[in-house]
Amino acid sequence: MPHTVESHLAPLELIERLSLHYPDVPIEAIFKEDLLRRGMGWSPQALEVAAGYKRKAYFIFSFDMVPISGMDHGENLKAPEEIRLTGGVFNFKPVIVSVRLNPDSPYRVESEDGDLILKLDGNAVARVELQRSPAYYERKISNGKPIMDIAPTIEWGYLLYLTVFRLCQYFGAQEECRYCDINENFRQQKKSGRPYTPVKSVAEILEALEIIADTDSESKAYTVTGGSVTSKLEEMSEVDFYAQYPEAIEKRFPGRWISKVVVQALKKDEAQKLRDVGVQIYHPNFEVWDERLFEILCAGKARYIGREEWLRRIVDAASVFGPERVIPNFVAGVEMFKPAGFATVEEAIASTQEGLEFFMSHGITPRFTTWCVEPLSALGKEPQSVPLEYHVRLLRIYRDTMAKYSLAAPPGYGTPGLGNAVFSVSSFMDVLPASPSC
Repeated sequence: MPHTVESHLAPLELIERLSLHYPDVPIEAIFKEDLLRRGMGWSPQALEVAAGYKRKAYFIFSFDMVPISGMDHGENLKAPEEIRLTGGVFNFKPVIVSVRLNPDSPYRVESEDGDLILKLDGNAVARVELQRSPAYYERKISNGKPIMDIAPTIEWGYLLYLTVFRLCQYFGAQEECRYCDINENFRQQKKSGRPYTPVKSVAEILEALEIIADTDSESKAYTVTGGSVTSKLEEMSEVDFYAQYPEAIEKRFPGRWISKVVVQALKKDEAQKLRDVGVQIYHPNFEVWDERLFEILCAGKARYIGREEWLRRIVDAASVFGPERVIPNFVAGVEMFKPAGFATVEEAIASTQEGLEFFMSHGITPRFTTWCVEPLSALGKEPQSVPLEYHVRLLRIYRDTMAKYSLAAPPGYGTPGLGNAVFSVSSFMDVLPASPSC
């Protein structure tokens, strides 16, 4: 379906046509990808309902399509982290979607007779379920900081997200990844008055986890992450700074959670240092496959490490952690950014498929985050759009390449399969076959 055809279709007609054209992709996943690329609006009444449930923690990026200054109804303080869609006219199996705020989206959550309904251009699509806030969200650690700031959860409570450094040392137009708003989001969150700790101490993390371990049974994994460190942070290198957190967590809570770390592509001896302190899963995020686009989109990564060295380090890490536990991320769709990205879905899919073939042939299973065009990022300054067909075809390619190499669903993401998956910023887990995972 050419992009020119897509642009002339109403959103619901587009989804229905894609569902007919690609019947092997669940319509729930197609809606989910559309929601992730378009965002969603909320009626004031629906926001008041949502305010009583687990709210957006802004755990690292904004993942919104409008800045806080453009939110007229306090959406940043009331909107939920995620929603779960069920039932409705398409008889949805449960599907969990990250809330990306966009008041101008054709998607809108409304309150009707006490129930929340997702509508598309005024047409009811599915019921909206919200997640209760865990009890510890209302608690603070001894220095007065809320646990919601120190150790929020995502993926419907499955994952504790520990952003221990909320800034990035890739700084300015010549270094920042062009799709990323981590530094700008930090500034807007602080300006809005939200508690937003720039560097979380090991002691703060452990104190929060003590409370969580005593009160919560939902969380199964944690991620330690943050911005890149190009020189020193608190007199430590990147690997030493980040390694201190899982080291302390695993000593205090051995085996309580699946341990994951998202940092840059490290040298093999540095990756071994993470493994030695108890890290089970390593995410050296690659972001975009094409060599030309990597240089443009990830200028800091290209300058400090370089694409070929980044690839070499990912492959080397497979011998440290095991290939199935090295999981690089792709920002799905960013390879079609304007004006320099691929102009057609065919070109973009072919490029990313090449990357999937490379990694999966080594037993390494990447993952996706569906690109959110954040207005405070460099790419957010100009109108951007990625055809929905791209996302649908990418899910098929991912699923089929996984099958080609007989790879299991990546560990640390819960159970795969439609109705089971909890990963909310892409549908890649929703389209994999249902099977036991962790």
